[in-house]
Amino acid sequence: MILDLRVPLGLMFTLVGLILTVFGLKTNGNAALYAPSLGINANLWWGLVLLTFGLIMLLLGRRGRDTEKQGTKICEQGTAGCVECGECFQIGG
Repeated sequence: MILDLRVPLGLMFTLVGLILTVFGLKTNGNAALYAPSLGINANLWWGLVLLTFGLIMLLLGRRGRDTEKQGTKICEQGTAGCVECGECFQIGG
């Protein structure tokens, strides 16, 4: 079994992004909290960025796991990666 780092990283970034987004939504009207950041709700915006990045990582990790299950196609000549059929790729030299 090969560990795809995109899945745990996606989970971590999604969780942190979700926490920051919820916190940013709950404190949206608090002007004193966001005075140092010139009134910009940095928690909300960075939470959305981290949430988006985490979801993309999860989707890419899931897609990679699905394509890994398909395996390598073996051609008519018995080699994995002949060029003649155009359906598989060259492995090695």
